[in-house]
Amino acid sequence: MPRGLGDFSAPHVPGELLVFAEGFTPQGLANRVEGVVPLKAFQGGFLRVRVPPGQERAKAEALLRAGARWVQPNYIYEPLALPPNDPNDPLYPRYQKPQLSGLVGLEAAWATTTGDPSLVLAVVDTGYLLHEDLSQRWYMPSGMNLDVADGDDDPTDNTPSATASQNAFSHGLAVASVIGAESNNAQGMSGVTWQGKLLPLKVAKSSDGSITTASVKEAVDLAVQLGAKVINLSLGGYVYDRSLEQSLSAARAQGVVLVAAAGNDGIDGVLYPASSPSVIAVGSVSNDKSKSYFSNCGPELDLVAPGERVTVLLPNNGYGFGSGTSFASPMVAGVAALYMSAYKARYESLPNPNQVYQCLTATAEDLGPPGHDTGYGFGLVRADRVMADSTHCFP
Repeated sequence: MPRGLGDFSAPHVPGELLVFAEGFTPQGLANRVEGVVPLKAFQGGFLRVRVPPGQERAKAEALLRAGARWVQPNYIYEPLALPPNDPNDPLYPRYQKPQLSGLVGLEAAWATTTGDPSLVLAVVDTGYLLHEDLSQRWYMPSGMNLDVADGDDDPTDNTPSATASQNAFSHGLAVASVIGAESNNAQGMSGVTWQGKLLPLKVAKSSDGSITTASVKEAVDLAVQLGAKVINLSLGGYVYDRSLEQSLSAARAQGVVLVAAAGNDGIDGVLYPASSPSVIAVGSVSNDKSKSYFSNCGPELDLVAPGERVTVLLPNNGYGFGSGTSFASPMVAGVAALYMSAYKARYESLPNPNQVYQCLTATAEDLGPPGHDTGYGFGLVRADRVMADSTHCFP
């Protein structure tokens, strides 16, 4: 493989490339290679271009010869949920308490903090939907293209799965509800956090629900611009993505905590972006603390959280269950937000991503072989231990 060339064996958008061409103007670079049309310039020097479908690799090699430093496909990502299963009863004592309190220790943590109202938590996903149990937490600044995939300011999830006439399921709504469904309001379900601003960034195209490198990269950049301090990415692809990595590392350098789902293939191999060194990678366990059969493994895995039959919000004011690392990831993102809120209340500043990582991994409940392992990472996230720890969390 020529140096500077991405992996063209992974699923990608036909007729599109992402090019890092420092020192060239978009048009100047395009003029050097026939059939290359600039589409969009990103922060950090990457450029999205159109090329003739079927000629992606050939044009990528030509761009490298013309002076580009890196060229890759516009990779396709997938939401990391398994097909949803029903019943519709949302009651916390029966369905959520065994996971949120029995496993993660949230009732003890909520005695310390239920979240900081000013903290912005970005949900990079399929978009948002209004729901009777999640209407006051959404944060949607006017004049911003929060629908990154379609380039407009309406991030409503109108993808095919969310608008289906039967068994409608909004991945973005479900993930957001784990982080922050309205809680202690005498209806529905509880979120991990009870306060804070949920920023929905829609990276799935309305037409077919497809998610690409370009949309996720732009969403991460936009989340940082809008002040998010936690970003949840319950999506994944199968190869390292240098273009997206640039945005992830830049976000982390600016104090943003990134959390992502490890994948649902049940194999060795943590998906990207969870496998990024900038991201906290989260796998799934069942209610008996055993590794979920679908949860991906690997040395990059950091933590696990409940990910089987997790109570979530459904379209049309419905309630149900979701399974997959997609729902373990927002549990960890929510615990990170609670820790950051408690830290800010005590020290009047937010902890940096290194502190958050150290706190959550050092207080995790070790599962599997002693110490860090590929199936459970450092172990099960424990919000109660986080709030009580005076060594790694509140020194």
